[in-house]
This record gives sequence, C-alpha cells and structure tokens, in this order.
Amino acid sequence: MEDFERWRELGQQLRADAVRASAAAGSGHPTSSMSAADLAAVLLAGHFRYDFESPKSPANDRLIFSKGHASPLVYGLFRAAGAISEEEFMTYRQFGSRLEGHPTPVLPWVDVATGSLGQGLPIGVGLALAGKRLDRLPFRTWVICGDSELAEGSMWEAADAAGFGHLDHLTAIVDVNRLGQRGETRWGWKLDVYAARFQAFGWHTIEIDGHDVEQIHAAYEEAERTSGRPTAVIARTLKGRGYSKIEDKGGYHGKAIGGDEAEEALRELGGVRNDVVEVPSPEGEPSAFDAPGGEWPRYEVGSKVATRKAYGEALAGLGGDDPRVVALDGEVDNSTYSEFFGKAFPERYFEMYIAEQQMVGAAVGMQIVGWKPFAATFAAFLSRAYDFVRMAAISQATIKLCGSHAGVSIGEDGPSQMALEDMASLRAINTSTVLYPSDGNQTAALVRAMADLDGISYLRTTRADTEVLYEPGEEFPVGGSRTVREGDDVALVGAGITLHEALKAADLLASDGIEARVIDLYSVKPVDAETLRGIASPIVTVEDHRPEGGLGDAVLDALADAEERPRVVKLAVRELPHSGKPAELLAAAGIDAEAIADAARRLVREGAPA
Repeated sequence: MEDFERWRELGQQLRADAVRASAAAGSGHPTSSMSAADLAAVLLAGHFRYDFESPKSPANDRLIFSKGHASPLVYGLFRAAGAISEEEFMTYRQFGSRLEGHPTPVLPWVDVATGSLGQGLPIGVGLALAGKRLDRLPFRTWVICGDSELAEGSMWEAADAAGFGHLDHLTAIVDVNRLGQRGETRWGWKLDVYAARFQAFGWHTIEIDGHDVEQIHAAYEEAERTSGRPTAVIARTLKGRGYSKIEDKGGYHGKAIGGDEAEEALRELGGVRNDVVEVPSPEGEPSAFDAPGGEWPRYEVGSKVATRKAYGEALAGLGGDDPRVVALDGEVDNSTYSEFFGKAFPERYFEMYIAEQQMVGAAVGMQIVGWKPFAATFAAFLSRAYDFVRMAAISQATIKLCGSHAGVSIGEDGPSQMALEDMASLRAINTSTVLYPSDGNQTAALVRAMADLDGISYLRTTRADTEVLYEPGEEFPVGGSRTVREGDDVALVGAGITLHEALKAADLLASDGIEARVIDLYSVKPVDAETLRGIASPIVTVEDHRPEGGLGDAVLDALADAEERPRVVKLAVRELPHSGKPAELLAAAGIDAEAIADAARRLVREGAPA
C-alpha cells in the first residue's frame, strides 16, 4: 500500500508540474501529459532501471516518449529523478533552454527527438533488436505512445517487426485518452480494437485503467514476465486528468492552463510537490563480436563493376574490420548487394523487409547504443522514410544510408523506380553528407569514410556496370573532388553515371579542338568549393537527377557569393522519363555524351571573341 500511495502522489506531482511548466511558458501540452502521468509515475518509481549519471550505459533501460508533445511529463520525470533542478524545469520552452517544446537529445537522458508522431515505436524496435541480438543484455525498452498516432502506418510496421522478432523486452504503453487535437480519435476508448490489432501482429496485450496504479503495476509486472513476444499495455485514460474543468473535454489540446485556472488546477491537484525518486542503476556488459579482419575489394582499372555491387563488397570488408558495424536492408539485398555483409556476418545483419520507415527507425535505435548501422534500399524508396531521416538529424543520430538504382540510367523499370529527387532531399538534411561514387574503388573508399562520419551520410549508387577509373587504395576525402582530365576551354562536372558520359563528351570535344576539364564531384555535400571557385572557364554540370537541388545546385551554391564566376549550364532530367534502354533514356533526358558536348560547344562559341 505504501508504494501505491507514493505512486499516486508522484502522478499528481507530474500533473502539477505539467500545469506549472506550461503556464510559465504560455504554451505546451499539459492535458496530454496529465493523461499519461500515472503510467509514467509507476514506470519511473517501480520498474525503470537507469543510471542518470551514465545515460550512455548499454545496461540502461530505455524510455521513448513517442507522444513527444507530452514533453512537460518528460521533464517532470527528470525533475522527479533529480536529474534537473526546479530552476531549469521552469525554463520550459524558453529560448536557450534545454527543455524544448518537444524533447531532443540536447538533454543527455533523451535518446531521440520525438514529436513527429509514429516514430517512437519503430525506434524502440531498433533498440530492442540491439538488446536481443547485438548487446545481448536484458535491458527493457519502454515506449509511451499516444492513441492518435496509432493511425500512422509506421506504428504498424513496427508492430509487425516486433512480433516477428519476438522482442519480449519491448513494451508499448498506449495512452488511450480518446481525444486528439480536433476531437475524438478514430477508435475512442475501444481498447479491444487496439488490442486485436496488436494481437494480430503477435503481441501480448493487457487492457487496464490507466489511472489505477495497482493495475498499472500489475500490467508492467506481467509485461516483464512475458516471454517470446512484445507486450502492449493499452490504458484507458482521461485527457486533462486531475483538473475537473478540462478533464475529458475537447478544445484544450496544446493549450496551456494559465492565470487563475492554473492556480485552481494546482489546488485540485493538491499543490506543488518535490518528491524525488531513487531510480536503481542496472549492471551488465554488452557482448562483443570478433573483428577477423576485412577483405576489401580491389578492382582493376579498365574493368567494369556496378557501384552498388562495390558497396556490398566494401561493406562486407568493413564488417570484418569493425565489429560495431551492422547492416539493414529493405528486402532488396540481392540488388543493393547488402547480401555480401549478410552472408559474412549474419548475426549483425537485419532484414527489415518492405518497411523502409521501420528500417530507418531501427537504424536510429541501434545507433543509440553505439552501433554503426548501414541501411540500404532502392534510392527511390528511401523517400518513404524521409521524415525518419529528418527526425534522425534532429536527434543528432549517426546513420549511414545507401540508395541504389538511382536515375534514368536504371533503364526499363520505368519512372516509379528512378530516384531523381534523392540528392536534393538528402542535401537539405541538417548534418548530412551526400556522396556519389563513379567507380568501384572509389565506392569502397567512400564506404570506409562513411563509417567514421557523424550525422546522416548518404551514398548514391548506380545499377549499371561502369568502368573502373581509379586504382585500388586511392583516397577520396569527404568534401573533395577529382579532376580526371585537364582542359582550359570548358569544365564538365559530373558524378556517378554522368561522369562517364562527361569523359566521352570530352573525347568528342577534343576532336573539335576544344579541351575540356572533367571533374568528378563525388562529394556533393560538402562540396569542394575551393576547386569549383578556381575554375575560370564556362561550366557544364550534368546529373542523372532533377535540376532542383542536386549536383548542379551544389555547384551554383559554391559559386553564389563569388565576386566573379563563370557561366554555368545545368543538364539534368527535366521531363518525366519512361521505360527504355539506359542509353536511350540518358539521350532522351539530355544528359548523355552528345548532349554534354553540344552544351559545351555552345558555351565555348558564346565566349569566343568576335
């Protein structure tokens, strides 16, 4: 009874804190915090194992607030654990405060940024996979979810992956408070509907009153005892619980309770409390994999190999050198060639099937506990997971992405399979690195470089076999470029498939007496601004990509604030492509050797003295 009463009091403290913090800020989501307060109180005081002095400890339990708008509750938990002071707590949402409107890892106890709904559970799956298959530690992953976000498809990708993976150390706590932003959620308080859906994916489910601390405690104990499958605790709650004026009433989502109402709410809640919870620290060391040494691919100059195949072979080599490297794929590993890693290191390989959001979410989860995930699929399909990539950057996560089959050069499969926007979208991500190799040895070097990059790194690979231009072991620093042919009349800038077209164009131009410099801009972000600013001749950029935001715009960005700059012509895919042979499609898009040579001739003629 003593514990139960203490947990009830802690729930009231968390509610009062949500009211206070939001009132001081003049904004926030107190009502969504108040509905989940009892669920969070029992978890923190009765079940959570975490060393707040060592938040990166691999033995720690993990708590993800998928409903990140309930940030006053998150920060209230940290205050109750003694991690933040009362003074800092009351800086909520203020400029310069670590207590942002939605949680971010500027606080060391926040593993990932949340607030874009539907992402917490997929990331939790990644953490649970790491615990079960990689670290082999008994830490538990707890994910507090909102009922509104169960309309997101990504949540059911996660439910499927967790059930398939028998992730019995993963518990989803679903706060079914019935009210969304504009009214009732799709299923209201129909807990049985939510339960049936989780059960269909192989989950154990428990339906409870989310304000009865005894039921909550019993449900968490049951989840901890459950073996072989994840557990969903589906809790009926009241939004705004504890303040009678707003409890279970619409129209209060995302609104602070201020002025006299705040004082009235605090009185109903029993006033401000300052209880501190002693959270026990876990123990345990993660398993370690051997690093037998990697066999790195070496391709002979003049031979042909697809950069997608070089990616897979290089990734397998990296896996032999670095035991923290793991690989994920979206059921296309015989095309991305992630299969080479999977065959060499099956214990560190994760088939995520056709669930790109879950694949990226799992990668984010794994990197929380120190793994180095490389996730690959067709570049076109990474667009499905773009918001996960965007949020990963806000989370200050370090993940490596590979998108294969980019551009019209894939040929007959047609436009639905052609990534033509990927460089633009990935360049726009904070902390991103965008790399586009042109041959096999360069690909291997860039895969090695990616392993040590922080933030979001993206490697764009090509379907077709292309000629090997560089010797094995050559270095290609991120942020660099390579001049593969000298010339003073015009500069041709390409990468990947279009570099090879640019080299053919240079041969055509040479027969006309025009000497073209050919630059391999393999690092699209960061770009080699120094080299580009040093070009005095006109420039033709060519890319198997839309004209917006890709390689051509990277060149223009580098030149934008130069006092004097050469004329630049961008060649890119401007019309909707169709099926056809790669050579036909490159020509139709105006990015093949003939089109490059024609553009260069026009520039040279226009610049010639009359």
